[in-house]
Amino acid sequence: MRTERIVTRRLDRVFARLDREPERPAHIDVPRMSRHRVVLFTATLAFYLAIVWAVVISSWLVRLDWQVMFFRPYQQWPQIHAFLDYYVVLGQRGPTAVMVAAWLGWRSWRQHTLRPLLTLATSLLLLNITVGAAKLGMGRLGPHYATVIGSNEMGLGGDIFPSGHTANAVVTWGILAYLASSPRARRWLSALSAVTSLGVGLTTVYLGTHWLSDVLLGWAAGLLIMLALPWFEPLVTKAETTLFDLRDRWRDRRGRPVPEPAVPVGPVVLTPRVTPADQPAPAREPVATTRTSRGLAHLAPAPHTSRSERPVTPAGSRRPPHADRVPRGTTQPARP
Repeated sequence: MRTERIVTRRLDRVFARLDREPERPAHIDVPRMSRHRVVLFTATLAFYLAIVWAVVISSWLVRLDWQVMFFRPYQQWPQIHAFLDYYVVLGQRGPTAVMVAAWLGWRSWRQHTLRPLLTLATSLLLLNITVGAAKLGMGRLGPHYATVIGSNEMGLGGDIFPSGHTANAVVTWGILAYLASSPRARRWLSALSAVTSLGVGLTTVYLGTHWLSDVLLGWAAGLLIMLALPWFEPLVTKAETTLFDLRDRWRDRRGRPVPEPAVPVGPVVLTPRVTPADQPAPAREPVATTRTSRGLAHLAPAPHTSRSERPVTPAGSRRPPHADRVPRGTTQPARP
């Protein structure tokens, strides 16, 4: 029960943070499926199909694959083998997804929207479906498991065509450029993701785990997903709205409505009233307070009267006159 209360409290904190600005921030530019992007998508799809056809018919590309494999780059430059063993992790789906999801989760927290995380989930789902289906459908064996020299090794139960490391590097690091807040950041992150994915692809060729044609097809597969993401933006928006609706229903079921924000009350400044001397000042209204009237009884103001309404004292001394007293300035008779 205690663990459940802690989890519930943390969820309430997250939802309260997202409630501050439930709509997408206005300064973030959502990429649209423009004509330029459609042309790039069509060209990349044609390149993808051309690579597949060149491997299927065992063209010059397959011969190049065998030449690179016999060259054995890991034996030509063994001094960089240890570094590239760690560098290739930038293309593995598990570690890279955790790192990018942590960064996008922080962005979702700061921007009060679920779009970054939902976009990442959509891209990874498309990556698993398209690349996984191509791997299983073509069934190509890798260089370490090749059986016949010069053959394309297709349909033998393998799962390396296209390269999953390369496609994952393109999508995982490219999603940071796709979700960038400014055009300048998008250009820099696009160049960085391109260099990273290029390095990961060549690293797999160096290690001998992939053919060169696997890497080319992996680049095309990842780029197709990145170019097609604007088509899925309405789905991401609908999913975000649905999640917020489910959250509201869950809160209603628990009987905990969303608290309304408190309205801050500023200090009350009292200014003294200035009244003319010949007119009586109006009576002051009692100030509403949380104290009892008994505690403020000694502070109640008395009715104020002007000088003209006060009783007039006759000129001279206020003491009653005495018969035996002589006014000043007169001589007193001598006593007998």
